[in-house]
Amino acid sequence: MGDYFTVISLIVIGCGLLAWLTVVFRQPVIVAYFAAGLILAPALLRIEGEFVPTFVSISSRLGITLLLFMAGMVLHPDRILKFFRTALLMTAAGALITWMLVFAVLYVWGVEPLQSHICGLATMFSSTILVVKLLPTTTLHQRRMGALCIAILIAEDLLAVVLITLLRVGQAFGPDQPAAVAALPLKAVFLIVAAFLGERYVLRPMFRRADRYPEVLIILSLAWGLGAAAIAEKFGLSAEIGAFIGGVSLARNKVAYVIAEQLKPLRDFFLMFFFFTLGLKLDLTHIGTAWMPALALGVLIVTLRPVYGSFLLRLAGEERAFSRETGLRLGQASEFGLIVSAVAMETGFLSSPVAAIIQIAIIVSMVLSSYVVTARLPTPLGPRPQLQLD
Repeated sequence: MGDYFTVISLIVIGCGLLAWLTVVFRQPVIVAYFAAGLILAPALLRIEGEFVPTFVSISSRLGITLLLFMAGMVLHPDRILKFFRTALLMTAAGALITWMLVFAVLYVWGVEPLQSHICGLATMFSSTILVVKLLPTTTLHQRRMGALCIAILIAEDLLAVVLITLLRVGQAFGPDQPAAVAALPLKAVFLIVAAFLGERYVLRPMFRRADRYPEVLIILSLAWGLGAAAIAEKFGLSAEIGAFIGGVSLARNKVAYVIAEQLKPLRDFFLMFFFFTLGLKLDLTHIGTAWMPALALGVLIVTLRPVYGSFLLRLAGEERAFSRETGLRLGQASEFGLIVSAVAMETGFLSSPVAAIIQIAIIVSMVLSSYVVTARLPTPLGPRPQLQLD
């Protein structure tokens, strides 16, 4: 137990020191956590047992779950529904363009067609955690950009869940596949209805009885969000989607925004482990052959995705400045892509060298995108005072 405590302390100390350096040199704090994982990986991965990967994985998932839960708490359901049609069109068109672009690059590079297609599918999504983390709370809560970004991310997350379900079947057209995919929307609808009814008739009366005890309200809210996440995962959906549904159902309550503000330090602590995990799990075994195509793909995604994202928003009737900023915020690959590539490798659709290419490319795109967004747009992690907005 003493060794485990030392490991956790080492992770936090490493992240803290590097985060301080990023503040001194005005760099994105997220990069510090990623670098800490990369630097400490050789020492931590030599420790026997499953404690390190298990602890870091669970902690990072808690961070993502809390992030989505809090994002839902500041978004009234009416605002999400208002933008969902545009979000579906954006998701479909943007995903198709990214898919074909990545496929073309890897196919020309010499990767076989099926693996090139899988890599294209893995890069179709924007990073939920990065976009929401770098959105100021005022933008998320009060402006249409926050609601539209969340609606697009929800649509992409649902698409990612479907893709992961298809890959886990193990065959392209397995007999159980249609039933498993068809059941997902029904399960999602059931969870949404149950969450809203539960909030109205169970949680709200409990809140009224405990409204003079802020700490009880916070614990009840956490229990609600994590409970919804656990149920969603049992249904075959993702815990992140469940937490978001739980948060949106709570958004109709007048105390939701206050609770979301009070949970920020807890969220940020666990999110530190998520970005640390990205550096820790970066597979450098095939770096000699993977770095060039991975870097090319990462730069290509960060360069072109904001361009066609902005173009699609302009076609949907949005203003030029709004479209450009939204495109930049959504201009990276997603942590879901890392999951898709891992599942594809487990099921035999991807070889280890090709999986390394796409995983490194995704991480490169996330790091580069964090630099672009924090350098040009208002964020809670802005390196300059004039860009710091929480």
